[in-house]
Amino acid sequence: MIISPSILSADFMNLQNDIEALALRDDIWLHLDVMDGHFVPNMTFGIPIIKQLSTITKIPLDMHLMVTNPEFHIHELKNTKLQNVTFHIEAVEDALHLIKIAKQFFPSVGISIKPGTDVGSLSTDILEIVDLILVMSVEPGFGGQKFMPKAVEKIVQLNYLREQNQYHFQIQVDGGIDNNTVKSVTDAGADNLVAGSYIFGAKQEDYNKRIDSLKI
Repeated sequence: MIISPSILSADFMNLQNDIEALALRDDIWLHLDVMDGHFVPNMTFGIPIIKQLSTITKIPLDMHLMVTNPEFHIHELKNTKLQNVTFHIEAVEDALHLIKIAKQFFPSVGISIKPGTDVGSLSTDILEIVDLILVMSVEPGFGGQKFMPKAVEKIVQLNYLREQNQYHFQIQVDGGIDNNTVKSVTDAGADNLVAGSYIFGAKQEDYNKRIDSLKI
C-alpha cells in the first residue's frame, strides 16, 4: 500500500518543512496536483516548482496533470526526477500514444478518470501497458471535497479486470480519503491512496500518525 500525501493541502508558506516532516518514510509518494485553470477551474503550481521540489526531497514524486495539454508538461519535465506521471483520459484524443511517449521518460505512467467517466473508456490496449489508474472520487480541481461513493464500483471493476487479465497497474484513488473512507476503497482493491487535507490538516507532528491510520 502506498499513501500519497497531496501537497495541495500543505502549507505553501512552509512547504519545505511540511515535506521534511515526511522525509524518513519509505512507503509514500508525494502527490503533486498540477492544474492549469482550463481543464479544471482552479490553478496551482507549474513546472518551475516541480523542478525545485525534485531537488529538495528524496520522496518519490507523483505528478497528477489536470491540464488541457499534458504532453507539453511531459516533455518539459522529461529530465526531472519523477516517479509517476498521470494525465486525464478526458484531456487527450489519443491516450495510448501519450502513455507510450511518457513511458520513455518516467518509471511509472498513469491515466486518470473523472467521476463521470466510465471504466469502459479505458481500452484493452491502455490497460495492458499503463502502470497506474487514478480513480477520482471527487470532481478534480479543489481539495477538501467529500468522497463520492460511486468511485468504489469503479475500483471493483478495475480490480476485477486486473485479476482476470493479470494486468500490472496500481489502482490509485484521490478525493475525500480519510480514516472513514479508506476501508471501502482498499476492500474494493485500491492500493495507492491520495490524501491531502486529512494528512496536512493535522498538526505537523501528527502527519505520520495520519498516514499510518490509512494503512489498513
